[in-house]
Amino acid sequence: MKRWLLPLFAVAVLVLSACGKSASPEAAKPQTEQPLVHVRLPMGYIPNIQYAPFYVAVDQGFYKEAGFEVEFDYSFETDGVALVGAGKLPFAVVSGEQVLMARDKHVPVVYVMAWWQKFPVVVVADASLGLKTLADLKGQRIGLPGLFGANYIGLVALLHEAGLTEGDVTLDSIGFNQVEAFASGKEPVVVGYVTNEPIQLRAQGFDITTFPVADYVSLASNGLITNEQLIKDDPDMVHRFVRATLRGLNYTIHYPDDAYNISTKYVEGLAEADRDVQMEILNTAIAYWKGDPLGYADPAAWEKMQKVLLDMGLISDANALNGAYTNDFIKP
Repeated sequence: MKRWLLPLFAVAVLVLSACGKSASPEAAKPQTEQPLVHVRLPMGYIPNIQYAPFYVAVDQGFYKEAGFEVEFDYSFETDGVALVGAGKLPFAVVSGEQVLMARDKHVPVVYVMAWWQKFPVVVVADASLGLKTLADLKGQRIGLPGLFGANYIGLVALLHEAGLTEGDVTLDSIGFNQVEAFASGKEPVVVGYVTNEPIQLRAQGFDITTFPVADYVSLASNGLITNEQLIKDDPDMVHRFVRATLRGLNYTIHYPDDAYNISTKYVEGLAEADRDVQMEILNTAIAYWKGDPLGYADPAAWEKMQKVLLDMGLISDANALNGAYTNDFIKP
């Protein structure tokens, strides 16, 4: 995922063991009698409250009980895809389009757990423009980080839903400066994430109109990947890592205040940040993570994502979807 968050959902069989809180009657069997497997986990973005499920899984011992010692790696998402595809790392957190784009180039990555159930990209417009529908985007100048990544793909998907094309708007590549560009008046319409730009701009007093991608189209979003070889050689390892991650996700959904406090240990400056704003970010993310079952990869969302990428020319093989995801590892 470009450097974003990104920025991914309750499962009845998950157990939340910390602080005496439990969401299910069955806990994962401890694996601590064996040496812990060190896992460097590429995250694709900087430390952020939106990674609370992963921080919780470490802090509450869910990964340790499953036999893992996890190190967070905040490098670029594309680096994680390449390393996992080459078998140099076992797992990474990436967005759905990166999986299909990698497989289109015969990189054998597999998406094994949905973190975000809904695609988190949003178009934000100055309310004074009076935009009411997606069709009203025609003729607008729109700022986005660039012609890459989830921001770009989400915007194009929205335009297609409105019967528009990229030629019907003016796209400005402005880097990851959407808030600043909007606040200065340079870009009256920007593309960002539901957990970031809209919350920041409203906190600064701006009156905005939003068009969330998820309100119009379902696309495969962020989740956990591994590679085909690890699935073949050690499916139990994949299952244990997925289940431990789901425990962290489930805990965060049920106990967001605890998850926030835990996250202050991992995100520099979070303890001193505006808690109301940061909690709004977390609660907004939680609404996008929830699913039944938690972690489920929706086939319709993957099919739509493939269609969008094919239409955009970002992939060429209509078979890229074959084997790209599985729901086998979210099962108890």
